[in-house]
Amino acid sequence: MACVSAFSLQRITHNGPSSLRRSAQRLHPSPASPLSFSLSRADSGALLVLRAEEESKGSQAVAVKDGEGDELAVRKEELLKCRDALRDLIDETAAFGILIRAAWHDAGTYDAKKEGEWPKKGGANGSIRFPEETSHAANAGLDNAIKLLQPIKDRFQSVSWADILQMASAVAIEMAGGPKIAMQYGRVDVDSPEDCPKEGNLPDGAAPFGDGAETPAQHLRNVFYRMGLDDQEIVALSGAHTVGRAWKNRSGFGRGEEGTNYTTGEHTDLRQDGKGYYGKEGGMSWTPRWLLFDNSYFTAVNADDDPELLKLQTDTCLFADEAFRPYALKYADSQEAFFADYSAAHKKLSELGSKFDPPEGITLD
Repeated sequence: MACVSAFSLQRITHNGPSSLRRSAQRLHPSPASPLSFSLSRADSGALLVLRAEEESKGSQAVAVKDGEGDELAVRKEELLKCRDALRDLIDETAAFGILIRAAWHDAGTYDAKKEGEWPKKGGANGSIRFPEETSHAANAGLDNAIKLLQPIKDRFQSVSWADILQMASAVAIEMAGGPKIAMQYGRVDVDSPEDCPKEGNLPDGAAPFGDGAETPAQHLRNVFYRMGLDDQEIVALSGAHTVGRAWKNRSGFGRGEEGTNYTTGEHTDLRQDGKGYYGKEGGMSWTPRWLLFDNSYFTAVNADDDPELLKLQTDTCLFADEAFRPYALKYADSQEAFFADYSAAHKKLSELGSKFDPPEGITLD
């Protein structure tokens, strides 16, 4: 059995099978408790034994076998630490809107009717991290989200891009005052830009619509029905526009750096935690408190026009279309109902087209 120093452990973990790397990476020595590591292989290389020898306490062996309970516990711990790091990032940057949008756009390419094995149908598989996809017109500005998340990925290399994107979105919604979403993790990333979907899968804000739809309601149905979502889920998911801003130079809608009364100047009530916002000013929001996740999107869209707030054709159609309208009125009247339906729809969206390892996914709490 070879003895391995703490400093050479990282090198070993980069060369071994992925499941063993994930297990080994969690055994970091503490300065207050010096450790040395011993490795042995058995069972035709399928079993890796890491022996942590603490100077003041004998030795303790931890056996990790691919696909079994110990490895799952290690992966859960890494995901929990990743989630904590994302909370810190979002708290410091207030990047709620762009992180929600990035996750949506990664998942929103899913085509339930398309033939072929994973990842041919698109969906939440991390492909949006590639410039070939962030360069799509609908993804303008999302390269900034990838840059923001890159240090998190560098720190938690065993967590997939697909998981980091979807986790960041769910954390952002919860931190903005929205519901806690029962997410699952373990998504597998696509390997290369060759797996990026073609351009034109995401919804437009106004006519002319890329799919040839004659009305905004039909356009929303064309896009979301393709993913396997229904009218209720379309309306519920639209409510996420309560957070964030539209920038003229990105989507073609909203405003530029001149902003509005709600997106420029000092505002101390934007966040549900009472913290001020000191980031970039400008753009145009759908709601006055655009860093707060609540049901105000529906009340704002249904109210008299405010020239300082954004209303797209795909927003107003939620109250004009006979099938959409009952859900929009329901959510305008009840935040509790909106949160319940939004949580379910968001979870479904976040798993579209995903391949999980293990197949049943990993839940945290």
